[in-house]
Amino acid sequence: MFFLQKFCHGVAVLGINGRNHAWDFWLVMQGYTMKRLRLEIYGDSEPSLIRRLYHMILGLTGGMGCGKSTVAGMLAEAGFLRIDSDALVRHHVLTSPDVCAALRARFGPDVFHRDGTVDRGRLAEVVFASEPERLWLEDLIHPRVLDYWRGQIGAAPQANWVIEVPLLFEKQLENWFDFTVCLACAREQQLARLEQRGLPGPLAEQRISKQLPLAQKIELSDFVLWNDGSVAFLQAQVDVLIATLPKNS
Repeated sequence: MFFLQKFCHGVAVLGINGRNHAWDFWLVMQGYTMKRLRLEIYGDSEPSLIRRLYHMILGLTGGMGCGKSTVAGMLAEAGFLRIDSDALVRHHVLTSPDVCAALRARFGPDVFHRDGTVDRGRLAEVVFASEPERLWLEDLIHPRVLDYWRGQIGAAPQANWVIEVPLLFEKQLENWFDFTVCLACAREQQLARLEQRGLPGPLAEQRISKQLPLAQKIELSDFVLWNDGSVAFLQAQVDVLIATLPKNS
């Protein structure tokens, strides 16, 4: 059981030197994917969707500004189908009438533009200033996000998928995935990128503080990609990741 736990948490770091530790992949080489290992350990407690799937689902997480979208794009170019959970929330969840009605009942008109669409900036200000309000919003949004995943993956069960999930470990979603991949970078790099997106340092620090520490996400993930260098360096790590993943999942 110790070896299974070792395998499930931190089997490889594709980081500064792009190395991986092949001995950790003994179970994969024997034909065991994470999905099969979890089924043997947990049986029917596993989400029913995952038990029906044949091909691979990667969960992509990491700190804000660490490069999740860049890596998801690289994986999409390699043939993975992609779900961006943040974009899903923006374009599907926050535009649905039932969610808008719930937001209006909870926060009033202050979190809406004059045209009736959700003012995401104002909503973020409100919920990041109040822990109960943030948790309420997450409880409103996440079940709808999971429903969307089910629909998309269920429509293409033979595809390989990569799903960007900022709160993957915070919401204990790791059993949805065959492997989890964490994007990481130095704190100063992270803050600089967020500032380039228009998020001032104090607000960035506030929002980062609402997630698990990056070091903890690294510890929990199966793979870690380090994004302090060039795009070419990041692409090289993604290439190693793809080559490392089992082909018979």
